[in-house]
Amino acid sequence: MRTAQDFSPLYRSFIGFDHLANLIDKAAKTEKQPSYPPYNIESLNDDQYRITMAVAGFAEDELNIESKQNTLVVSGTKNATANKSKSAEKTQAERRFLHQGIADRNFERKFQLGDHVKVVGAFIEHGLLHVDLEREIPEALKPRKIAINGKSLLTAKADELAQA
Repeated sequence: MRTAQDFSPLYRSFIGFDHLANLIDKAAKTEKQPSYPPYNIESLNDDQYRITMAVAGFAEDELNIESKQNTLVVSGTKNATANKSKSAEKTQAERRFLHQGIADRNFERKFQLGDHVKVVGAFIEHGLLHVDLEREIPEALKPRKIAINGKSLLTAKADELAQA
């Protein structure tokens, strides 16, 4: 049994981390998550990831991948009439299944992306949709080596200002 966590003490002492608490709140909600289509998330290395979704029965033009505001949305819409002729529709209506285990329904799946994670590409292979992601850390946020110069640069700047 899950209980709701109160993050208000964190808000009092950690400034700027409220988005993290909101993400934890959202992940902890007990609302039912869709289980279709099944998917894997794999780490290819430290900064590269791949989401693989089983999308059997969907054509490329029936799938949509969109990335906005740190959210990746993958959706599939079965085109009942868009790419089929009248005879194909009639054949589809006449089909009689003894067992239908392959889902033939629309879906929408959302993934929260971390900061600086970008979608770099997607491809379909053997009924699996692969979405490749990469974390691109800006130069300003990467660690940098600080040289030891022997004296303070601040005092050198102060000396230059005093002489001017």
